[in-house]
Amino acid sequence: MAALKIAFEAPDNFGGACPSTSRPIDLVHLATQTMGDKLLEIEVLQMFARQTRQLMKELASDSADTRLATAHRLKGAALAVGAFGVAETAAAVEAEPLDAGNLAALGAAVLEAELFILKLCR
Repeated sequence: MAALKIAFEAPDNFGGACPSTSRPIDLVHLATQTMGDKLLEIEVLQMFARQTRQLMKELASDSADTRLATAHRLKGAALAVGAFGVAETAAAVEAEPLDAGNLAALGAAVLEAELFILKLCR
């Protein structure tokens, strides 16, 4: 039911599909990537959520090189599914891997995206 509610909350414009920047996952981008296959969208998002959990564990490393590489992988995965907020904060960690503020912001962005994915999958 939640997925239907989210899927049909569209902006009041008739100019065609536009990025949904107000959501943690850009559903327009995701639909383009999956050619509109809703089951594939859910599968891809669930895989992304699992991958982000693993990558967040790896970001706990004290090594700047490990954090940089992990943030880069997370950024790529986020861009693929349309999690542009996650990608942006991962880029900040990539630029400054030892900055605790960037790590906290990334954790918050990942959590927000995961909660959004959970709502879609209900």
